[in-house]
Amino acid sequence: MLYKNLYCFYMQISKIIRNIRFIVIYFITMWYHSKLFCNKFITKWDNFVFYNCNKKIRHSSSKSTIETNEDVNLPKETKVVICGGGVMGGAVAYHLSLMGLGSQTVIIESGRLGGGTTWHTSGLVGAFKPSLAQVKLAQDSIALYKELEEKGLSTGWKQCGSLSLARTRDRMTVFKRMKAQSISYNIECNLITPKEIQEICPLLRIDDLIGGLWISGDGVGDPYKICLTLIEEARKKGVKIFENCKVTKIVTQNNRIKAVKTNHGTIECEHFVNCAGFWARNVGKLSEPYVKVPLHPVEHYYLHTKPINDLDPMTPVIRDLDGYIYFRENNGSLLAGGFEPVAKPAFEDGTIPESTEERFLPEDWDHFHILLEQMLYRIPSLGNAILEKLCNGPEAFSPDCKWIVGEAPEIRNYYIAAGMKTVGISAAGGVGRATAELIVNGSTSLDVYELDVSRFLGLHNNRKFLRDRVKEVPGMHYALQYPHHEFKTGRNLRMSPIYPKLREAGAIFGQVMGYERPSWFQLNDDNDLETIDGFQRCKVAYTNTFSKPPWFDSVSNEYAACREFIGLSDYSSFTKIDLWSNGVEVVNFLQYLCSNDVDVPIGSIIHTGVQNYHGGYENDCSLARIAFNHYMMIAPTIQQTRCKYWINRHLPVDGSVAVSDVTSAYTAICIMGPATRQLLSELTDTDLNPKNFPFFTFKELDVGFANGIRTMNLTHTGELGYVLYIPNEFALHVYTRLVDAGAKYGIKHAGYYATRALRVEKFYAFWGQDLDTFTTPLECGRTWRVKLDKGINFIGRDALLKQREEGVKRKYVQLLLNDHDPELDTWCWGNEPIFRNGKYCGMTTTTGYGFTFKKQVCLGFVQNFDSQGHSQEVTNEYILSGDYEVNVAGIKFPAKCHLHSPNLPTKFPDKERDSYHATRDQQVI
Repeated sequence: MLYKNLYCFYMQISKIIRNIRFIVIYFITMWYHSKLFCNKFITKWDNFVFYNCNKKIRHSSSKSTIETNEDVNLPKETKVVICGGGVMGGAVAYHLSLMGLGSQTVIIESGRLGGGTTWHTSGLVGAFKPSLAQVKLAQDSIALYKELEEKGLSTGWKQCGSLSLARTRDRMTVFKRMKAQSISYNIECNLITPKEIQEICPLLRIDDLIGGLWISGDGVGDPYKICLTLIEEARKKGVKIFENCKVTKIVTQNNRIKAVKTNHGTIECEHFVNCAGFWARNVGKLSEPYVKVPLHPVEHYYLHTKPINDLDPMTPVIRDLDGYIYFRENNGSLLAGGFEPVAKPAFEDGTIPESTEERFLPEDWDHFHILLEQMLYRIPSLGNAILEKLCNGPEAFSPDCKWIVGEAPEIRNYYIAAGMKTVGISAAGGVGRATAELIVNGSTSLDVYELDVSRFLGLHNNRKFLRDRVKEVPGMHYALQYPHHEFKTGRNLRMSPIYPKLREAGAIFGQVMGYERPSWFQLNDDNDLETIDGFQRCKVAYTNTFSKPPWFDSVSNEYAACREFIGLSDYSSFTKIDLWSNGVEVVNFLQYLCSNDVDVPIGSIIHTGVQNYHGGYENDCSLARIAFNHYMMIAPTIQQTRCKYWINRHLPVDGSVAVSDVTSAYTAICIMGPATRQLLSELTDTDLNPKNFPFFTFKELDVGFANGIRTMNLTHTGELGYVLYIPNEFALHVYTRLVDAGAKYGIKHAGYYATRALRVEKFYAFWGQDLDTFTTPLECGRTWRVKLDKGINFIGRDALLKQREEGVKRKYVQLLLNDHDPELDTWCWGNEPIFRNGKYCGMTTTTGYGFTFKKQVCLGFVQNFDSQGHSQEVTNEYILSGDYEVNVAGIKFPAKCHLHSPNLPTKFPDKERDSYHATRDQQVI
């Protein structure tokens, strides 16, 4: 006992001494660091002129002097004001100057240029990102830095390559998928063995590795040098820069940017760009209405060593993804960092420091330990290196771990380029160009809808939600990203009134736009599923494999119910918008907004695209004509912010058309299957005979004891059935009556995965998965939904006429895989390369298992590339004359190609449904 007490006493004293030592080291490091920081700003400039508060300063590295002039005031007006003098603000200014707006652009920086996150970040520049849009933006950045270096301008760019390591077979499957995708992304990469890994980087321990991925075109850059170079080049073309100038208010007029107030005056302007990075969310609050920029900081660490003897300056970037860590050579030393599985939120009380110095936090060695342990394991010689410093520089992350770009939905001409996490220089070149294109041209040359700020709702900007979510987000960087990834934080937020009933029925939930939506329903013997505590227990959907998923049998049963009996699905998350006017103004407005003819009889439903000026899809929706002056729009869940933004942009200025988001006012229940008409007939007095209530029509029904149920004769999956839009107060009653009365028909709940399988087999395209802002109706087989002769020059009409005349250069196809064993082979999960006659011709978009076909089904686009890689016209004959293969994680499977919806056999044929499917694809413009 005595020894135990002495040991405990010894441990307590040791801990106190250790803490005192850390505090002393911290203050010494911060003193040294601040000195180095200041010296950097004085010595790194090369004849660079900018405005510091009221003084004009010239930095000259050759003379090591600073010259000051008389007071300089802010300009009274300009075209563009950029808030933020980091690498992102510099990139936007640089590209604006190339487009001729240099003399009309001003950068405002509250501190010193490059003094935010820019100067202390890792400097990694990798081309491979989670999506094609991010890949293209990163490739733009790399190309820009190479171009600047060729001009003799300093960026610190070094093409040392990157090496990603795999400890598990699933990780190696990810690398095989990346290798397959590399032909689509135009990235040169190779799968390598552990022996080859050690030959490339002898520092590494390899005994636990399965393999790796080598990307020779990756490299590193100096964020600080890149920032200064971009700003200097912009300045040469007329851009004005003001340091120590803080934005205090964004002034708007008629929901447009009017002026920017600062602590040194007001600048009237037409465009404002929020490039404030770490502080972007706070800047978003400076306007009325305030702009949501959902970001929250977490502690983030960079370990710097003293110089290491004989360290190769071309040591590649090492990413040990399964160990959450990375390494790079940095001026003869090692710089290491990582993304721990559970991050530590910073500044949780919402008080974000205004200065860079206040932003840095003391080291938390206990929290950093999980990364340090992996670093010492992967590079054993690191244990002999001398530590220079451990930097705790918090970084801000978005709630879905993606960048935030685009025009703010709340205010016209307010742009955002923030949320780049720790890879700002990877994003800067591409995002800077895209933002400049938005300002100058009103659109970008690259589809970045998935990164657009309009993907968020106000709830995503809730600080407590963000604080909860960002514990999980940074770990996504290096975590295994299995298909249909779901967050486990920020749950139980938006729920339909029937949520408790669905949970009791065994629902396993996914989340979209904060909405809990059943992904599938567990079988009776599934009792070991992970749960998350909230005010109710929510079972979170998972896949956790790249092969046959654990939910296969459940989804198979749900699919069968929808095809053969009755399936019941919760559609409540769908976006629902009411539009009306006193007269026919709403009809004229929608005729201008939509490419289909919406002037249909009352009670009709029309499916239409909402095109942009290039003919691409801004929205894909159904419109039910409730009255002569009233429509209800049904759009994808992810469109809730985006479609309102597009509608509001084009509303008549006289206020004659009113718009109301009624998404949260209605619970939507879809019943689908051959017995749905009999079921619903038992619950309503309305005659549901097809002659009285045909396909694609709407009626307001009494169901059970409830009234005012907006009922639509469609299902969005191609099956017979109805979608009931139920006022929330009646939702539980209607749901209960449907379930009770449907028991004798074999009614079963069906989740999103089952309805997804139905629509993939039916060859239905969905916005955000298959359709985007660059896809036109002519490319995806929807010409019959476009009415060019309806008597109005709707948005996108001219572009579609031009495309029809010139011919399309890609076509939407359905591919059925042959020789694929669903029990043994890796499944298709999207973004697989497609080959025609052995030549690459496109990528898959949505994929799934066809339970009727008993095959893997892939939807995607096929192109015709010439010998120079340029797209040529694609005809139906070209599509149907080829032999196709799909590359699934390195294995090419032969595939049968379809251009039209197939006729699927069913146990219960229905003439009405068969007639509809037979004729719909014959309709043309």
